[in-house]
Amino acid sequence: MKKAVILLMILTIVSKISGFFRDLTLAYFYGASEISDVFLLANSIPTIVFGVIAAGISTGYIPLYSRVENELGLQAGINYTNNLINVLLVGTTAIVILALIFTEYLVKVFAIGFEGETLALAVLFTRFSIFGIYFTIIIRILSAYLNYNKIFAVPSLIGIPMNFVLIAAIIISSRTDWILVLAIANVTALFVQFLIIIFFSHRHAFRFKPIFKPKDRHIKEMAALAFPVILGTSVSQLNRLVDRSLASWITVGGISSINYANTMNTAFIGIFVASFVTVFYPDISRKGAKGDMEGLKHTMNQTVLGVLILIIPATVSAMVLAEPIVRLLFDRGAFDETAVALTTSAFFFYAIGLAGTGVNLVLTRVFYALQDTKTPMINSAIAMGINLVLNFLLAPILGIGGLALATSISSLITVVLLTYQLRKKLGRLNLRTLIPSVIKMTGAAVIAAGAAFLLFDALEAAAGLYISMIAAIFITVAIYFTGIILLKVEGVQAFINTAFSRFRRK
Repeated sequence: MKKAVILLMILTIVSKISGFFRDLTLAYFYGASEISDVFLLANSIPTIVFGVIAAGISTGYIPLYSRVENELGLQAGINYTNNLINVLLVGTTAIVILALIFTEYLVKVFAIGFEGETLALAVLFTRFSIFGIYFTIIIRILSAYLNYNKIFAVPSLIGIPMNFVLIAAIIISSRTDWILVLAIANVTALFVQFLIIIFFSHRHAFRFKPIFKPKDRHIKEMAALAFPVILGTSVSQLNRLVDRSLASWITVGGISSINYANTMNTAFIGIFVASFVTVFYPDISRKGAKGDMEGLKHTMNQTVLGVLILIIPATVSAMVLAEPIVRLLFDRGAFDETAVALTTSAFFFYAIGLAGTGVNLVLTRVFYALQDTKTPMINSAIAMGINLVLNFLLAPILGIGGLALATSISSLITVVLLTYQLRKKLGRLNLRTLIPSVIKMTGAAVIAAGAAFLLFDALEAAAGLYISMIAAIFITVAIYFTGIILLKVEGVQAFINTAFSRFRRK
């Protein structure tokens, strides 16, 4: 299982690198401008409008599919999957029609600062991108289907061809001034993902069938299980909506700066957290279905520990080296000093909440595995309230950075709330046994990041940004892992041995 985590982490890094190239390309050709804001907003609206539904369905899909397959067999599970896809495709059509009719109002909700030509362009882009919802349904459900069957590589790598399509569209539109290429780019990219996921699902027993039974009991169970997840995810997306809307009001290019910073933030989460969660979630779901609570708690603690081993040094290093990282990745082409300052501020404050976001993701999946989707929803609502209040308190003081800090604080508070609720449900969680390890990891991370900063500062003038950053990253990794090995942090040696065995096999 740990080897699967290492493999998935490697694949996620490759996929995230392609995502960085996409954002680097957008930053190079369009910087933090009206067009980049419109492009990012139009692509995010379908995600926020339907992504909340897709997230709820795909999250609840694995525990329910596991039960259907265990009780009724493989074919029943495939039939259930087909029925779910078809019911959603029909139901989503109403959302698409409403979005096409009220596009301008929708855009104004998402970006209160858009006016005139910028608003008109955003409406045009959104009317194209909204059709991507149909592909998103199938991609999300069949990705969960493949993950359940321990086919982790395909869902992790389908972002690469998508990013290549978007990169090509950005370059073509910039060179030819044919802005419509950007408008259709996201739908085209999703269609490519759709073809890939269909091909590999077909290779692993899935066959599409025109099954449409909206009153099927498994669909009703899925709706009951997914509805609280959808509401909880809606809260998270509403937080993003408020952040983007306020960012569009604070400054031109605010949406782009928030997006670039959040891309780096989610890259850390995708690499260091999602890899663990994706691999261990099916295992946790199986233990939850069998009533093996001690096994579930053990797996949860090991997952949290694995996440923290990597996310703590990432957090400290991101805060200490925020500006050099932003300059290394984005400072070229149309990405000017103002964009650097805005993105650095957002990235620094987002980094504060990395650990909270990572642990929150693990704990939420434990609740889902126990088929309790209500508790995470309630806690998400509380976090949203905190985030909204902090947004309006901190944004006037810190600008774009205030929006990011509000998000980080709310994520840390959510971890406390989820831990308390999970303890009430399962009894003693034994999470306190991780505290000495967390203290040791934090100390090692601070020393490593401090040494990296001093080395970077000493080398930059003579060696340049790239070499200095490579040296800083190398010294961070070397000092941190040496430190936690010497301090005998629980689980570190097993993690390192697993990593090296994976590379030796390659």
